[in-house]
Amino acid sequence: MTVGDKAAIGCMVGGCDKCDDCTKGLESYCRDTILTYNYIYHDGTRTYGGYSDWIVAEEHCGEVPGYIAHGLWCATSMCWITVYSPLKYYGLNEPGKHLGVVGLGGLGHLAVKFAKAFGVKVTVISTSPQGEGSH
Repeated sequence: MTVGDKAAIGCMVGGCDKCDDCTKGLESYCRDTILTYNYIYHDGTRTYGGYSDWIVAEEHCGEVPGYIAHGLWCATSMCWITVYSPLKYYGLNEPGKHLGVVGLGGLGHLAVKFAKAFGVKVTVISTSPQGEGSH
């Protein structure tokens, strides 16, 4: 990241930076994940989350893709990252791939939007005879 890039901090600000998960960019699986609120950062300072006047985080923890509006990312970052991260991790961000989405609720519709933006073919699976969200 460079000065002026969009950034948003979620529920964690880093990991141990040494384990296999951290070296693969999977800090959320690290046994020593540093959460945003009430944890001790590498430099010994306490994290105060949304109550902070300033915050230190590993730069990749706060990256916001350039094509997402900053206000939208901030308002929905936990929802977006829940589907964005696994799509990227499992290579479902490449045109021509096919994705099945179970349910078209809060997260399902975001998965469809991301997948379509990536050029992925999407099939939505629902068990509701009326369709999701119609009740």
